[in-house]
Amino acid sequence: MELNQVMFFLLSGLILIFSVLSITSRRILRAAVYLLTVLLATSGLYFLLNYEFMAAVQLTLYAGGIVVLIIFSILLTSHISHKFEQPAIANVLVGGITGLVGCGVAIWSILEFPFTPTTQPALDVNMQQIGMHLMNTGHLGYALPFEVISVLLLAAMISAIIIAKKGN
Repeated sequence: MELNQVMFFLLSGLILIFSVLSITSRRILRAAVYLLTVLLATSGLYFLLNYEFMAAVQLTLYAGGIVVLIIFSILLTSHISHKFEQPAIANVLVGGITGLVGCGVAIWSILEFPFTPTTQPALDVNMQQIGMHLMNTGHLGYALPFEVISVLLLAAMISAIIIAKKGN
């Protein structure tokens, strides 16, 4: 077994284990840290696939931005020791059945899709062009959507803090 395969199985195992831990944890801060681990391992998979740009976006936007916002929201609302109550058995059953059906549909879709290798050569990656698109606000530019998302995240964080403070 090659090192790439070992790393793939290691990262996949981390993603599976910490995904389950993040949704089954009853402590909110632990769930956020488990989510951070899942996002970091996902960026590791992107690095294995030689998608360096996608891995960088995963690290900066998701692992670096959203999880930090979640953790700051938890810490600012003084609910760091909050422990969720045990869910009802009916909710656990419905969630488990839904998860199994979703896994079945995903596995069926993957097995039924005819994956054929392409005969076209690989595209050249021009990092300068990607950087210009990220900074541009015009056609094919991504600066405006990033600014809109940052305002949306700020509004979500402020509203979460206000809602959490009303309970105190």
